Amino acid sequence: MPVIPYRTNLFQDCKNLRQFLLAFKQAAIQKKQAIIVSISQEIKPIDPLAVIQKIAKPNQLHFYFEKAGTGEAIAAIDTVVSLKLKGRSRFYQSQQFIDSCFANIIITGTSNLPFAGPHFFCSFTFYDDLLKDDSPFPYGTIFLPRLQVSCRANKGYLISNIVISPQANVEVITEQLCHQFQEIISSEYSSAKNTNSTQEIIIDKNIKDKKKFYDAVVSSLESIRVKQLHKIVLAQAVDVISSAPFNLVHSLQNLRISNPDCYIFSTSNGKGQNFIGASPERLISIQNHELVTDALAGSAPRGKTAAEDAELANRLLSSEKERREHRVVLDFITQRLTGLGLTPQMASVPQLLQLSNIQHLWTPIQAKVPEKVHPLEILAELHPTPAVAGLPRDIVYQQIRRYEAFDRSLYAAPLGWIDHRGNSEFVVGIRSALIDGDRARLYAGAGIVAGSDPDKELAEIQLKLQALLEALV
Repeated sequence: MPVIPYRTNLFQDCKNLRQFLLAFKQAAIQKKQAIIVSISQEIKPIDPLAVIQKIAKPNQLHFYFEKAGTGEAIAAIDTVVSLKLKGRSRFYQSQQFIDSCFANIIITGTSNLPFAGPHFFCSFTFYDDLLKDDSPFPYGTIFLPRLQVSCRANKGYLISNIVISPQANVEVITEQLCHQFQEIISSEYSSAKNTNSTQEIIIDKNIKDKKKFYDAVVSSLESIRVKQLHKIVLAQAVDVISSAPFNLVHSLQNLRISNPDCYIFSTSNGKGQNFIGASPERLISIQNHELVTDALAGSAPRGKTAAEDAELANRLLSSEKERREHRVVLDFITQRLTGLGLTPQMASVPQLLQLSNIQHLWTPIQAKVPEKVHPLEILAELHPTPAVAGLPRDIVYQQIRRYEAFDRSLYAAPLGWIDHRGNSEFVVGIRSALIDGDRARLYAGAGIVAGSDPDKELAEIQLKLQALLEALV
């Protein structure tokens, strides 16, 4: 994977860009095969969500990823190469595909920028088998975007990935790139009032759904009592119908305003369906071979007053039941990392992660990642953590499918990116919704351990679902 430094802003000089690409066409002719050129340049600060709003098409893949509280965001639009996966070896297949693609990419431009160079964007379903034929997403989707726009610390960055074949029409490619650049730098997020201010929402749900969940919790508690299970995470999916199509970008804007401490995400399937959410749970973040992951389990609502909030927080921190639930997740993650040869480091007691409407017990875990360990190997070991599934894993899988009548699809599954340096960031797709025109399916779950109260678990799920519904409208 050659890296060719080139500091001139090629996208602002079409003549220079044309000559630059012609040189790569000659290389493609000599090699008798297409090559991929990845150009990274700094641009003026642009809101990547505005680029999604202006450029992304329903029939294209896209990926949006933002850490709302840090001003860091990345948007990936359209595809240069992609792969759809299935089966239990999907993480290994992804690794092989990404590595083979990197071998055929030439990296150029200003390569030391944040988010510089090619990034592969990935999404995986919760289950690796028995996917329904009408599932909106395959077991795994990996793609290298045609364009990528990112921001960090009030600076903007553009990465364009271009296929240059021996037969490439460089004139046309150059014209398209220059036009694309002008579109991007003129992007501004439109926060105009939603024209569907009278939008009506019908919740396609009845009392039987609540009763089914309640009965599932009671049955699970019995399985825990007789030591068949240690923990299980049960979810609800609520279908809603709107009088007008849901607006993807406005929903994401609402999510990032109301969830500044979460990861805001969106990924599409190229068929007009989008999976979005505001996840508090980082699965892995790797920068310069330093891994950070989160044990996030044990929950309580936020208080309406400062005094009530403090009381609820103290009750959460001292709850034997909630700390036990948290410990299950923490032990699982540390054991899995140790099995890969990593040495996890963490605080001895959990801290609080306080979000707008809920708070969690939280333990960040750090580890040095050896060169030989690929990010997707870590992902394969950690997914699914007991925070979104339970223990023991095989039995829990069977029980979840028994109790849940819906397809989890991308819910509670890994979504994120990997770059050419081995850096990566993946979150768990919780507090999420599948949007399909004027219909949406909202997902939320709760962890069931010994001592769980079915009424409180149902209340926790409804709290999460309400926050999602408010974001959609």
